[in-house]
Amino acid sequence: QVQLIESGGGLVQTGGSLRLSCAASGHIVSTYPMGWFRQAPGKEREFVGVIGMNGRPVYYGESVKGRFTISRDNAMNTVFLQMNSLKPEDTAVYYCTADPDGSWRDPETYKYWGRGTQVTVSS
Repeated sequence: QVQLIESGGGLVQTGGSLRLSCAASGHIVSTYPMGWFRQAPGKEREFVGVIGMNGRPVYYGESVKGRFTISRDNAMNTVFLQMNSLKPEDTAVYYCTADPDGSWRDPETYKYWGRGTQVTVSS
């Protein structure tokens, strides 16, 4: 069983930056692609990005491309999401995921999920 624990969320002003971390335990997650999704109140879960097992490939959702960067440290069993130039519309709960069984952009295909961390961007 894999456990994913997100951290690093918080309140930031427009234009600011945050770095989210996702610490994995219970299995060697270097064998899984790992992704990030987010969900704002009243909206569907949105694909943020995903990173392959050895750091490649990396894909991003259109709304975050050029502003967010995903990386991973397999020795630490940790995945990171660096978020720059944050906007109020980035406000959401951010979830870490692992082990997709299908399209990497489809949240339904991921087997493991963290509980999420809140990111709030004030205008």
